[in-house]
Amino acid sequence: MRYVSPNLRLLFSPPLRPTLSVPLFISKPNPKPFSFSTILASSSSKRPRSFSNLSRRSNSTFKDRKGGGRDMTMEETTGQSKDSSSSFGLNKRRAEGRDKSDRPKKNPQLKERKLNPTNTIAYVQILGTGMDTQDTSPSVLLFFDKQRFIFNAGEGLQRFCTEHKVKLSKIDHIFLSRVCSETAGGLPGLLLTLAGMGEEGYSVKIWGPSDLNFLVGAMKSFIPHATMVHTQSFGQSPISDAAENVTAPIKASDPIVLVKDEVVKISAILLQPHCLQQSQIKPGEMSVLYICELPELMGKFDPKKAAALGLKAGPKYSELQHGKSVKSDRLDIMVHPADVMDPPVPGPIVILVDCPTESHLQELLSIECLNGYYTDVSSHLTESTKMVNCVIHLSPASVVSSPNYQKWMKKFGSAQHIMAGHGKKTLEVPILKSSARVTSRLNYLCPQFFPASGFLSLQHLNYSTSDDISSSEGPTLKICESIPAENLLKFTLRPYAQLGLDRSHIPTPMGQSQVVDELHLEIPEIADAAQHVREFWQELKESREVLPTSNDNGVMIEEPWLTEDTLPGCLENIRRDDLEIVLLGTGSSQPSKYRNVSSVYINLFSKGSLLLDCGEGTLGQLKRRYGVDGADKAIRNLKCVWISHIHADHHTGLARVLALRRDLLKGVPHEPLLVIGPRQLKRYLDAYQRLEDLDMQFLDCRSTTKASWDTFVRDGASNNDGSSPESPRHSNAKNESMQEINQTLFAKGSRMQSYLWQPGSPVDHSAAYPFLKSLKKMLGEAGLEALISFPVVHCPQAFGIVLEAAERVNSVGKVIPGWKIVYSGDTRPCPELVDACRGATVLIHEATFEDGLVDEAIARNHSTTKEAIEVGNSAGAYRIVLTHFSQRYPKIPVFDETHMHKTCIAFDMMSINIADLPVLPKVLPYLKLLFRNEVAVDESDDILDALVLSHWCQRGAAWETNSSKCKRLCQ
Repeated sequence: MRYVSPNLRLLFSPPLRPTLSVPLFISKPNPKPFSFSTILASSSSKRPRSFSNLSRRSNSTFKDRKGGGRDMTMEETTGQSKDSSSSFGLNKRRAEGRDKSDRPKKNPQLKERKLNPTNTIAYVQILGTGMDTQDTSPSVLLFFDKQRFIFNAGEGLQRFCTEHKVKLSKIDHIFLSRVCSETAGGLPGLLLTLAGMGEEGYSVKIWGPSDLNFLVGAMKSFIPHATMVHTQSFGQSPISDAAENVTAPIKASDPIVLVKDEVVKISAILLQPHCLQQSQIKPGEMSVLYICELPELMGKFDPKKAAALGLKAGPKYSELQHGKSVKSDRLDIMVHPADVMDPPVPGPIVILVDCPTESHLQELLSIECLNGYYTDVSSHLTESTKMVNCVIHLSPASVVSSPNYQKWMKKFGSAQHIMAGHGKKTLEVPILKSSARVTSRLNYLCPQFFPASGFLSLQHLNYSTSDDISSSEGPTLKICESIPAENLLKFTLRPYAQLGLDRSHIPTPMGQSQVVDELHLEIPEIADAAQHVREFWQELKESREVLPTSNDNGVMIEEPWLTEDTLPGCLENIRRDDLEIVLLGTGSSQPSKYRNVSSVYINLFSKGSLLLDCGEGTLGQLKRRYGVDGADKAIRNLKCVWISHIHADHHTGLARVLALRRDLLKGVPHEPLLVIGPRQLKRYLDAYQRLEDLDMQFLDCRSTTKASWDTFVRDGASNNDGSSPESPRHSNAKNESMQEINQTLFAKGSRMQSYLWQPGSPVDHSAAYPFLKSLKKMLGEAGLEALISFPVVHCPQAFGIVLEAAERVNSVGKVIPGWKIVYSGDTRPCPELVDACRGATVLIHEATFEDGLVDEAIARNHSTTKEAIEVGNSAGAYRIVLTHFSQRYPKIPVFDETHMHKTCIAFDMMSINIADLPVLPKVLPYLKLLFRNEVAVDESDDILDALVLSHWCQRGAAWETNSSKCKRLCQ
């Protein structure tokens, strides 16, 4: 057996096997019945795409990107390792934060639309974000022919719009009923997506109470100011001037007109907690009631009436229709518009109310300016009284069910009440139906890696208004008639003849059995495939008694597939409750129908859990995986959140997770949650906490590198002389030690200095020591030996992470090494990553692009599938999980199976138990079978290629000797 030194030779050397688009198992006779094996081989051996097509796609895609890598010099796109003879391609400007092509458009523009006053179509519609997971506030769409308005933009809005074909570029205004993570968590991603559309980018006008200034100020830490220039707050302005402020009303409860044109008038009424002075109101406590009023439409002109009054057809008809009186042509009279026009059509009125607490309700009941909208018999009706057609309640059930709120609802007479707040009974229908369907298909094929959704019946979680009031107030209280909101429920405003509810767009439930029946019709052999997959676990159980374990001597084997059946020592006598890796989000850049953005949940069961990255919608994904109660438990038990870098798709779900944890642990003794991330993240969190307390502590990733840990341990040992950590003696020692770190890992001229260390941003090492001490304690409680961050090549302050479990002792006293997980974050292949992966049990590596798009991968400082696998192979990782796929691959990415013997493709909700790692790569061909109709294929000569490859394998011919023949097969 040949050994190689620990360097990057394998990473960048030619593959030891030829690259062929056929599954690995064809070269190894399958013991299963030939009929199914032939079917599976035929379906799995389809080429993902021809190599010529890949090349063309790479070139065209790359040239279309302004400032792409083809215009860069070799100096800008290639770096040379100081201690290795191998080089790797990278975009140095992007790594240093100087890549102009990575910046958004300079001046995203608001859309200018020609309005249509007659508006043949107008409606309000419930966008059910969060209705199935109760993690965020539903949004409401106000639709006109030429304009779109959205109320609230919680997490998942962008993904919801993609799923249901709501065009983001058509949205003109977004209104927030409150400013918090529940209502505004989707704004950052939405703004960035809009800014990247078109030649100059688009923008929307964002409206909210004065608290909006705090949110805008926080988002500026990672979103360019140009994308947020169209933000306007209203009400009493706080100190911040981040958003333009609309003039405050004389009274806080007076209406503020925000939009008034020929199509709609939108006013806002501020709700603040009752009996509080303006100076006592905390950020985040202000709420808003919105009133949307459509203008009155003139009645239809009646030419018969006009003729009867002596008018001839002509210009006078037009003048009457425009409200002018004219003289009759045949009679000596004046003809007025009312004489020849049908009665005017009143303009519909919609009210959206968000009353979060009983204290806000007291304020709501006292608002005088609403008297003109009350039409119940007890109100004093006047000619100016306006009839409200629909009231959408975003208030929580605890408020809505109170007697005072019910009495307030009745004041609107016959208005239709739609209850959209959390806590109401809703149909158990997934909001993201496409993603749920894929998850159900995966669950049928392999329930071990794709468990069924954690949703329980919502009956015990929610309750109806009538049930609650009956139990608290007795049967004598009459409940105001209302309906629960459902996803895509409409209330039509125009045409006036169709005024009222429209349920035609509400999605129909689709059960697991229906999905499976469709799957059987589409892929008849899937039943046999599922049976084969189930047999893997029986074979695993039998093989545990005979498989050898590795000696863990740290020496990398050059041909790892020759020992792929050898278990790492850390898996000896492993328990299922030791570790579970849940891939909550496996897409890149922005959420899509089938893949959410980055997040990995490390479930240590009774020892707690960690989150590695926390993209938008992470909380919703947790609730889809574990159910509402299960996700709440997971959030309570979080030990730490680790963020790889400042890009929005990796951290914009963090505030919502932290806010929920704060609420769940309110009144319970606990420590603030430790958040580890790049220094830019601290600026965002510090600014955001002016809006709402996140109950967290922050630690810079640079303080958790191996060098930092070594210094921390050394200083701890040298502190045994009795000096306190705050003493001058100890402080000097820390400063000297940290200076030593900066002179090694980040020193000028070192290989990572350009990509990691930026002048003018020193780490406060003295402040980090207490957090490191807390982190060390937390790691011990979680059964972990180490949490180490290491720099990678992507953007400034980008990191990967190593998690190592502590050793354990079995029943006979044998010491068993702990497992090791490495998560790459976003990166190009680099020496730091390979070094960190040495001997990893699991490497979770980004694979944003297919192999044919290596130029684009270099330009964006991402990795291709092949590069990710080679990193794991060169470092001797036992299993490789590929994730962070470009959204150009909606369901399954394009990959070459040749080197996938230890690798698997990640999907959202994929749950990998450490005890199941030996089976992981075996499932991949069956996953490809499941999505065989989703991949662009070129089937010509596939079976012949497979047979020829199998022939070479059976003869034992050397790959190097026959490389030319193998290359011809690949062409």
